[in-house]
Amino acid sequence: MIIVLSYISSALIFVGIDFIWLSNMMPRLYQPVMGDILLAKPNLFAALAFYLIYPIGLVVFAILPAMSKSSLFFALQNGALYGFLTYATYDLTNHATLRNWSLSLTVFDMIWGSILSGLTSVLTFLIISKFAVNFLKSVP
Repeated sequence: MIIVLSYISSALIFVGIDFIWLSNMMPRLYQPVMGDILLAKPNLFAALAFYLIYPIGLVVFAILPAMSKSSLFFALQNGALYGFLTYATYDLTNHATLRNWSLSLTVFDMIWGSILSGLTSVLTFLIISKFAVNFLKSVP
């Protein structure tokens, strides 16, 4: 139950916050650099796949271990580290292989991945902690 709730919570939080970021930053940060390599409309299947898969990593590497340690800091630290490493893989590969990809986009996106993943892990940890406490109180 905790695993499923962790996954659903982290997925909703991650998608919600990333939607706000991308809505605001796409025209300011991404479009000017990426230009003609951007699709007119995003590939929704690929986006859906990413948003379904990514939270699994947050749950496995940050949220559940933080729950077992009862450590909000562990959720933040490992969530941010997971975000940094995964976004670094994407951004540095793009920086190494794509003509339009800039160093500033690489750096900003890696920072964003770290912040988004750390924040998602912390918020999910708080939700799951609250749920677990309330659940235990209701058990006779």
